[in-house]
Amino acid sequence: MTQLYLVRHGQTEWSMTGRHTSTTDLDLTDVGVEQAASLRGRLNRDDFDLVLCSPRLRARRTAELAGFGDYEIDEDLAEWNYGDFEGLTAHQIRQQWHGWRIWFNGAEGGESAEQVRARLTRVVARVRESGAERAICFGHGHASRVLALCWLDFPIIFGQSFPLEVASISVLGREKESPAVIRWNS
Repeated sequence: MTQLYLVRHGQTEWSMTGRHTSTTDLDLTDVGVEQAASLRGRLNRDDFDLVLCSPRLRARRTAELAGFGDYEIDEDLAEWNYGDFEGLTAHQIRQQWHGWRIWFNGAEGGESAEQVRARLTRVVARVRESGAERAICFGHGHASRVLALCWLDFPIIFGQSFPLEVASISVLGREKESPAVIRWNS
């Protein structure tokens, strides 16, 4: 059975301040570079049969600094398109949209939860059909959480219960016959 490793990109200026970042193509901060480079000691490229990466610079740089420069870009791994909420913090969004939560309301002018789930379900299918013993995806906070939910076949609203730190490694696999979280946020 395939094990799927999820790696969230290292720190960016906007992740540091809690600003929603989807299509804005930010690079890593100096701290983010250090975080990504530190992944090299925790991951070995030779252990993976399939390496996928979001098209965004922050994910690509993280993959490269972690020793995975031979990744394949998968557009479906891009971060949730936040539309009108791009660059705003959750607090700023809630000032205009009281009670807003990405997991329940999606993003005005961007993607709905159903649209994000559909494209990340394609990634799960691709990984499972690849025959890879171990696959790794370099991506983003919200999109990687949705990817995990698709792996587990959980409702998307459960994403609020799976926070994901920058430069973290999470592992999905199986527990007997059931899809499972093997490790989260390590």
